[in-house]
Amino acid sequence: MKVGVLSDTHGSLYHTKRALSYMEDCDYILHLGDVLYHGPRNPVHDTYAPADLAAYLSDRRITFVRGNCDADVDQMVIGQDLTQKARVCHFGPLVIYAVHGYEESLETRIQRALEAGANVLAWGHTHVKVLEEVEGLTLLNPGSTTLPKDGSHSCAVYDQGRWGFYTW
Repeated sequence: MKVGVLSDTHGSLYHTKRALSYMEDCDYILHLGDVLYHGPRNPVHDTYAPADLAAYLSDRRITFVRGNCDADVDQMVIGQDLTQKARVCHFGPLVIYAVHGYEESLETRIQRALEAGANVLAWGHTHVKVLEEVEGLTLLNPGSTTLPKDGSHSCAVYDQGRWGFYTW
């Protein structure tokens, strides 16, 4: 079983396609929010094409969580559920507690993930990659496909029992 995780695409068709190219054979794909809008604190980047990205995502099998830059209109144009701020996703042996990660502290997210029976806590928002273990819980932030704050565009993939990053 293979699972792909991406976050903070912020309207970039180019970078989203790049991330999804690494996930072509994934059984499941999870998007951790901030799908279309660049946000008021981010620049309008040169790959910004939210209408094109919305059309591209509209027929994809992706599970989404809502980010702080996502709005009701985004859900309308994508035709995907963007209402859930937190989800518990059961993907084979993985139980992922997924949030965008801007409303609660990391400690609270860890506690909620453990209470939900998750073995992975996945969040976005910071645009910085994280992969570590705490209390038997894998902490995963795939970074940002579009506006990285740690030097490289990225996404994460779980394959053959291991997590790893794709960067560009």
